Amino acid sequence: MARPVIGILCNRFVSEQLRETQLIGRRNIDAVATVADCTPLLIPALPDAASVGDLLDALDGVVLTGGRANVHPRHYGEELTERHGDMDEDRDGVALPLVRACIEAGVPILGLCKGIQEINVAFGGTLHPEVAELPGRHRHRMPKGCRDPEIVFELREQVRLRPGGVLATMLGAESIRTNSLHGQAILEPGERVVVEGWAADETIEAISVAGAGSFAVGVQWHAEYNAAVDRVSRVLFAGLGDAARVRGRCRRG
Repeated sequence: MARPVIGILCNRFVSEQLRETQLIGRRNIDAVATVADCTPLLIPALPDAASVGDLLDALDGVVLTGGRANVHPRHYGEELTERHGDMDEDRDGVALPLVRACIEAGVPILGLCKGIQEINVAFGGTLHPEVAELPGRHRHRMPKGCRDPEIVFELREQVRLRPGGVLATMLGAESIRTNSLHGQAILEPGERVVVEGWAADETIEAISVAGAGSFAVGVQWHAEYNAAVDRVSRVLFAGLGDAARVRGRCRRG
């Protein structure tokens, strides 16, 4: 029997300052293929390339990856400023309706870093462009100027999980350590968004979607890094894969 198919959402990237391309990190692909044990299929962040309906007909699950561009603030009622950073409006045009459609259709979805923010905005939530600017918050980015991946992706963030919540139940724990590589973060949770985890400074680090018919989780960290080795990441991708297998059996009748 064919493995379930999980779509991985790409990002806009200008190669050699000349060519428009679509980009995705290799570790996302490896995590889906080896940890979730599913077939990865790259989704271009181009609204005109495929309709949401066509994507749902072809997929058994979705991963919303991280990316340098932020969600455009007009999607949560704010004016664009320099503080909001780079935009990828084509990805917004795919990600936000795709989130809502996945939840409505019971398609498993996992949001990573930017992905958790997209899930939140899709349900009416808001974001802050630089969480370190908020009173009592600390810097959640990697060390300035560092290029060593072992330091960049170090498990430096202590995350407190909601007792009895979706993640706490999956992981059998109420406290975990994760990497931390973000500036933007959730400010106000959207409708149906359930907060599942907080950093030591109360920054929202994990969410689920209330009433979702399948796996629907977003995490602020990069769970794709060392997904086969890190227990937290392995549980997340394995859970996505299990849900995709259920979806695949239903989709194939």
